[in-house]
This record gives sequence, structure tokens and C-alpha cells, in this order.
Amino acid sequence: MTALPMDFDLAIERFDPVFGIETHVELNTRTKLLCPCPTTFGAPPNTQTCPACLGLPGAMPVLNAAAVESAIRLGLALGSRIPSVSPFARKHYFYPDLAKDYQITQNVNPICIGGHLDVELDDGEVVRVEIDHAHMEEDAAKNTHIGGTAGRIHGADYTLVDYNRSGMPLIEIVTCPVEGTGARVAEVARAYVAALRELVLALDISDARMEQGSMRADVNLSLREKVAVDQDKVPYGKRSETKNVNSLRAIERAARSEVCRQAGLLAAGEPVVQETRHWHEDIDATTPGRSKEHAEDYRYFPEPDLVPIVPDPAWIEELRRGLPELPAARRRRLAREWGLSDREIRDAVNAGALELIDATVKAGATAAAARKWWMGELARVANERGVGLEELAITANDVAELAALVADGQLTDKLARQALAGTLAGEGSPAAVAAARGLAVVSDDSALLAAIDEALVAMPDVAEKVRGGKVQAIGAIVGAVMKATRGQADAAKVRELIASRLGV
Repeated sequence: MTALPMDFDLAIERFDPVFGIETHVELNTRTKLLCPCPTTFGAPPNTQTCPACLGLPGAMPVLNAAAVESAIRLGLALGSRIPSVSPFARKHYFYPDLAKDYQITQNVNPICIGGHLDVELDDGEVVRVEIDHAHMEEDAAKNTHIGGTAGRIHGADYTLVDYNRSGMPLIEIVTCPVEGTGARVAEVARAYVAALRELVLALDISDARMEQGSMRADVNLSLREKVAVDQDKVPYGKRSETKNVNSLRAIERAARSEVCRQAGLLAAGEPVVQETRHWHEDIDATTPGRSKEHAEDYRYFPEPDLVPIVPDPAWIEELRRGLPELPAARRRRLAREWGLSDREIRDAVNAGALELIDATVKAGATAAAARKWWMGELARVANERGVGLEELAITANDVAELAALVADGQLTDKLARQALAGTLAGEGSPAAVAAARGLAVVSDDSALLAAIDEALVAMPDVAEKVRGGKVQAIGAIVGAVMKATRGQADAAKVRELIASRLGV
């Protein structure tokens, strides 16, 4: 009988988790890695294929130079060594998603060797994740299993194969084992992939859309017993490899789940099986895939149809000089320019708002106004709808326009939220919505004074209290005026006019 998972905190008290992550990043080249087929996402099945990516006899691969450049730029950003000679290899395995029955990949001397990525956690702690290597390879086709459970092959009636994805250019980044994270193991795993995604986007080498599979991660995790001294000499336990995890939230939850599952097994005296596993969002747990107890014989040998990559050192230096400002340096600069604390910048990054705030500032808004709308009302709406900020039907230019309307006194914050709701509903820009809905602030003093006089006549007792020194009572009169003007008056101005009218 399989043991029950252990409570996470108890598991961390007894065991020391070690993790590693293999991240597949689909490069955003116009054509595939080894053929001229387009890489457009969402095309009808099997419409972006040719003899090369279908593995037809006699078809010869031709390497995509843009993919090589993207891989080298990523390696330089990670501080990797770019070898002087980097060959391709054939990795053999037999599955419907590989028409050739082998994958063109790299084994010896991959395109990037070593490197690291410094990962900043929510509280500002920085964890350095060492990179073992990154290699280039072609993606496999996409299998869709019909029948069975949750789209898995087990129990399926048949499988459909879409070769549009076959041959897509990938770079796989493989970390070294990450030790010493303790109770923060799942948080560090998530933060690492988030930081890698941020780097990939900054380099503009992939759209890194995890929900579309253009960035996906395999999470390796094992536990070892804690000892009083020389913990680093304790051998690693047997690991699981949770395959193709496609969201940051799932990476964190899958790592946490595996800690609990493996700890329960070890505490009950049951062995941890070295295997691949599948993450299930609905049950918050992993299930077994296939055993990896023994190293698979992929029968690697040099790819005879491709010459090795031999990059010119001068070209590598040119690429190094052309790297953009990297995310960590950019965050520090923006914090300085915008007058924000490190915590406020991290909050914006974690909310997926940093790029949107920056774009809004570039569109003319102040940093304070841009941050206020993206991190406030828009974040609330996105949370209610269960979507990311970038998925909302509003642009940085729209938000900058909204901020300008408020700054110019044409809209109050309350009216601005109504205009924002209209824009999100597809009614047009904030200015267009404000005009169509008649949301302009009532700024005519005579109109405001008329409304104030009506309120004073209707509330004589409150007026007397204010005249008698209870100035806080003026709020009731302000409320009546705001109601009479349908919220389109400037409350601060109304308060000033009432005070003047009452001589206080």
C-alpha cells in the first residue's frame, strides 16, 4: 500500500530537498530549426510540414542561423562559455511524435556550457542557480490521445499526431542540482523559471508563453536525510521528474507536492521510484509516467548531415556587445527613476505589471499614476476574471490617457474607474467612453453652488453644526452634493465651496 503524503513542514524538518529544472524554450524564429517550414502557432494540424520535418527518406536538414544566434545570446546573458566547436547528435527513441525515430539534438559540447542565474525571492533574498549547460534541439510533434484519462496515453483509444510542432527550434536549459533551499524549495523553483522567462523575453528570443507550450519545464526533485554535520556529503535520494509543467504556479505546487509524496514514502520505509511523473492541476498531485530507474540507451552518435557549429570569436563578442539591458539591472534603474523601493518593484514584477507600467510611463503618464492603475483597479479586475494583466482589453496608451484625464481635472478617480470599465468592455478609449457616458467633472462654480445651496436648505441642522464648530459634519453635505451631481463634481472643490458658503 502506498504511503500517504507527509505534511510539508514535517517533511522539511526531516528531509533536505534537492531540485533541478530542465526548461525547454521555443525560439521565435520565422522558420523551423532544420527546414524552411513556418513556425506560426495555431495553424491547422499538419499544414506546416515538409519532407525534412516529416522525416521522409533523403530529406536533408539545413540549420537555422537565427536559432544559433538566439542560443548564443542566451548563453552570453547567463554567463555561459560558448565552445569553439559545438556538434549536433542523433538521439534515438521510438515514439509517434518522432517521424525519423531519432531527434537531432546536442550531447557533447552543447552550445552553452556553465553559467548561472541569480534569482530574487519575494523578500529580497537572492539565490544563485548554477547552469550545467544549454543545448539546441528540434521539438517533437504533438500527440493528442483520444479516450483514456485526462488525455494520457494510458487507456486511450487512439492517438492523433500533429507534425506542425515537429522541428520547431528549442533550446533546453539544464540547471545543476540546487541544494540548501529547505522550506523555500518550491518558491525558489518557481522564481528560477520566472527569472529565466523574464530573461528570455528581455532578449526577445521567444514569446515564452507557457500556456501555449513555447516554454515548459521538467522539475526534478529528490530528498535526502538530514544529518548533524557534513550535509553536503550525504548522497542524493532517487529523484522524480515531473514533465512538461506549463505554468509558474504549477511548478511551485508540483515541487511542493513531490516533497510531501516522497517524504511520506521514505518515512513509511517504501522506496522512491526514479521515474517521470505528470502534474494534475485538478487533484494538486503528480501521477506516475514511465520508469527511469536505469539510464536509457539513446545511442547518441554525431549527426552526419550537419557540420558542427564553429562560431567566430569576433561574432560572439559582437553579440555580447549587443545584449540589451538585463532584467536585474533594468529593475534597479527603474526603481531609481521612479522613486520606488525594491519591494515595490518586486511587487510589480510578481504581478506581471512591470512592462505595462514602463510602457504607460513611456506613453506619457507619471510612474506613480501608471503604477496606481495597473497595480490597483486593473489588478483587481484581472484577479476577479482569473486572467493576467496583459490579457485585459486595455493598452498602456489607454491607461496613460486615463491618467491624463484625471491629472487635468476632467475626471475624478471615481469617474475614471467608470471610464476604465467602459474601455475594458470594448466601448473605446477612456476619453471616448467618458464623452459617450457624460462622465466629465462638473467644474462650473455656479452649477456647484446651486447644488450646494439646495443641500444646505435640505440639511439646515447639519449646516448649523458646521457653523457651530463641528467641521467634520461637512462630509454629509458634500455627500448630498456629490449625489446631486451624480458623482461628477470634484469632492475637494465642493468641500471648499461649502466651507466658504458657511463661513468656516
